[in-house]
Amino acid sequence: MISDSFTRNTLLLTGASLLMSGIDMGYHAFLARSLGAAGLGLHQLTLSVSGLCATLAISGIRFASTRLVAEELGAGRDSVQRAMGRCLAYAGFCGLCALLLLRLLAEPLGFLWIGDARAVLPLRIAALSMPCISLCAALSGYYTARGLVWKPVLAQLAEALAGVGLSVLLLKRTPPGDLEMRCAALMLARAAADLLSLLLLAAFFVCERQRRPGTETGGRYSARLLRLALPLAFSACTRSALTTLRQLLIPRGLRASGLNAETALAGYGVIQGMVLPLLFFPACLPASAAELVVPVLTKAQVRDDRETIKNTAGRLLRLSLQYSLAVSAILFLCADLLGGLLFHSRDAARFLRILAPLMPVTYVDLAADGCLKGLGEQLWSMGVNVAEASLGLLLLLLLLPRRGLGAYVAVLYFCEGLNLALSLLRLLPCLRASGGGVRRPCGGSAKCAYTAGR
Repeated sequence: MISDSFTRNTLLLTGASLLMSGIDMGYHAFLARSLGAAGLGLHQLTLSVSGLCATLAISGIRFASTRLVAEELGAGRDSVQRAMGRCLAYAGFCGLCALLLLRLLAEPLGFLWIGDARAVLPLRIAALSMPCISLCAALSGYYTARGLVWKPVLAQLAEALAGVGLSVLLLKRTPPGDLEMRCAALMLARAAADLLSLLLLAAFFVCERQRRPGTETGGRYSARLLRLALPLAFSACTRSALTTLRQLLIPRGLRASGLNAETALAGYGVIQGMVLPLLFFPACLPASAAELVVPVLTKAQVRDDRETIKNTAGRLLRLSLQYSLAVSAILFLCADLLGGLLFHSRDAARFLRILAPLMPVTYVDLAADGCLKGLGEQLWSMGVNVAEASLGLLLLLLLLPRRGLGAYVAVLYFCEGLNLALSLLRLLPCLRASGGGVRRPCGGSAKCAYTAGR
């Protein structure tokens, strides 16, 4: 059964995520009015490229720190702080590498990838966030494994409020028609907010270390960390690169379909900057549960508690499906109201209704992905995500110039459905396995646990 602490932490994380997503939705509505559809499209393209570097900065450390700390706790070893030292060193190194890479490549990325010189300055400013993002990911994974989710939640809430407040303040000080300076102001606000989040999490961690002195046992942290983080980092960076290429391809493909540059950028901005954030706003609940189920399943796996694994993962999938069906129906029926109220856009309402039926697939896939990671099946998730991103890129190359935005919507449906099918193909045999279906990792190592049917 799902424990009370898991339920409590899920509700806490979900409530905080709903609050932050609500802030983000209001923020996107504000940006849509302040920047216009074309400006919002340019901002989203810049975020796509900086997001690729953020993935490099994180390099799997959030999941690795969660899994590594959960293994130590599940095995009853008093070696968590030493393990976290390795995690923070790894995160700092990856963050600095991402900062240097984005600073050095900002100009070619802006001119050649995005195809707009106005993106260069925002990219250079975004590079400042990379070490903060990587270190925050490591510390958040640590608190997730310990069940102390209120600490990263508080830091994220402070980050969200600071980011929005600084964005509004800086946008008021930039010329309305200067999209380069306005996008740069938004990136500067994000960098300052990321720094605030890091300072809060670091303060929490330092205070906790002072309260938990003593000799710690255990070892092989670096090897275990790298076995966890590097495959996931390769997967995440590969998928992020493919996804970024896909995002950059969309405005180009729309121009090839006959639209002019501003109209293509505006169409991209409607879907990426208006519709998708609204669709993923209710995903806070399954996303929170998927994050918190990782240490629960990891600890059960270390103890060889197959019953807990089956009950926890099975119930999470059922609840995610029921919740997503209700959300999809509400979004579909209220599309005109939401599109007009939030964005004053008929196009946003139209695409909201078209994409609302996709939500059950997406939300259940979030839950399945969390279960797979909790069972040590991150390599399978890696392969699925890379395959889905590669196929999506190929389909867009072939279809977007011919069918325009209709092709983009069709590719979204196909790729999300494929991702879920492949995830369930791996997960369901794990849940049905009996008589040694799940094996305890030898010596607390980070290697994947395999089911009998592998």
